[in-house]
Amino acid sequence: MPNYRRAFIPGGTWFFTVNLLQRHGSDLLVREIDLLRNTVRRVREQHPFRIDAWVVLPEHLHCVMTLPPGDSDFSLRWRLIKSGFSRALPKTERRSEVRKAAGERGIWQRHYWEHLIRDDEDYRRHVDYVHMNPLKHGHVKRVQDWPYSTFHQYVEAGIYPVDWCGDEEAIVRGDE
Repeated sequence: MPNYRRAFIPGGTWFFTVNLLQRHGSDLLVREIDLLRNTVRRVREQHPFRIDAWVVLPEHLHCVMTLPPGDSDFSLRWRLIKSGFSRALPKTERRSEVRKAAGERGIWQRHYWEHLIRDDEDYRRHVDYVHMNPLKHGHVKRVQDWPYSTFHQYVEAGIYPVDWCGDEEAIVRGDE
């Protein structure tokens, strides 16, 4: 088994990718967006963190989050988000014998990708990546058309113009 090394920096900022176990053809995360939002809200009430950027796609999500000073336990937050979301769903998913034996649901991949944000440029690149992801995956023709993203808050704050990142055709042509 791989020996995962995680960077635990109190008050740090991280980029995460969290995937459903069965990604192909699933729309679970957007279909159950209210449940996911409520689960994240409850976890934040008990274990605060700042959402710097977040996008929910049908079968995975990306976020940039910052923990409070002195706190480095992002693993706890993800465990609570994933388990809280899973427990609220009916048990209809296929589970392997290994997951059954461990008493696990078959909703989420066990691990997630995390990257410690190193500086302002790294932060900007990851926030941009989060916000352009629905366009990258072909879910929309313009970033502004994806409803499950903090992109809209960035537009309201004047950080991005509403037409930021152009459109799908511009990316395919290489204009962006």
